[in-house]
Amino acid sequence: METVDVAIIGAGVVGLAVAERLSRTGRTVVVLERHRRHGTETSSRNSEVIHSGIYYPPGTLKAQLCVEGRKALYDLCHQWKLFCRQTGKVVVACDGDEVPRLGKLLAQGRANGVEGLELIDAKFLRDLEPLVRGEAALKVPAAGILDTEELMRFFLRKAEEQGAIFLWNAEVHAAERIPAGYRLRIKGMADPVETLAVVNAAGLGCEEVAAMAGIDTDRAGYGLRFFKGEYFRLRKELDVRHLVYPLPDQHGLGIHLTLDKNGGCRLGPNSFPARAIDYDVDVSHKDEFLHAVSRYLPGIAAADLLPDTAGIRPKLSADGSFRDFVIAEESARGLPGWVDLVGIDSPGLTASPAIARKVADLLHY
Repeated sequence: METVDVAIIGAGVVGLAVAERLSRTGRTVVVLERHRRHGTETSSRNSEVIHSGIYYPPGTLKAQLCVEGRKALYDLCHQWKLFCRQTGKVVVACDGDEVPRLGKLLAQGRANGVEGLELIDAKFLRDLEPLVRGEAALKVPAAGILDTEELMRFFLRKAEEQGAIFLWNAEVHAAERIPAGYRLRIKGMADPVETLAVVNAAGLGCEEVAAMAGIDTDRAGYGLRFFKGEYFRLRKELDVRHLVYPLPDQHGLGIHLTLDKNGGCRLGPNSFPARAIDYDVDVSHKDEFLHAVSRYLPGIAAADLLPDTAGIRPKLSADGSFRDFVIAEESARGLPGWVDLVGIDSPGLTASPAIARKVADLLHY
């Protein structure tokens, strides 16, 4: 293979969005994915929510790229007739002590440019969602849902139409700086891939890939902690129109109720350190889910909960403290044209088109 303009490591939703964006420019783009298809890890194991942008400190990448990405996703889905539904959501204060936290979320969301936010009282909440109970809620009209697999297939198809090449079962195991850029060696392939630029969008493997380039990931603050999140599905359909969230907890957004394109309801995720990369759902956690959902959705019984799926999230913080996305062009570390995307947890799906735009800017494409 001749030297290409850019190699993207990882074909999750972010890698695919980057491939679609960069291939628009006429550059030669190669995507290297260690699995046999796209999106088999974090990208296909999430809530499929289009986030509004209320949860992140103003001025951070998560705040900026979530709001930008949300608008881009709605536009993209409408233009290309991909499934999305702007359901809106309610963030519920389940008791009086939680109500002041809604005001902080409201102020933060407005500072981030989130449209239409409104504090509502218990009566308004009952009128809006008769099955939901709480002392008050934050109404968030901008939130919604999409079909992640459909979105990934769209990015893949458009990238291929624009000339991008995808190599499956292509796990990068070494990266070497060379005068013209980088030489990437692939397990099981005799010939390396030589490229002028690299985008490390390897998700769960992004710390390892950064280390291959010679970056001291501990010193750089790129060390990842894996957290597992499980989902249960409700056996019965509910007359609920909005996504329903509790207030966020230490390690995530709390066990929330989301809707799918067929009208089904899912609960999750919980969050706990992952001891291994596995996607089993521990049915003994059903009581945890039942307790969590019963705070804002009474009347759910244990028999209503069916194990669904689980995902692993790559986090930069072990204690739940806020850490922003790392989106870094590494010239300052002696690696010009190498872009690291590290710790792309929530709202990575929502932000994916905006992350792709930022990567293009960093590479001056």
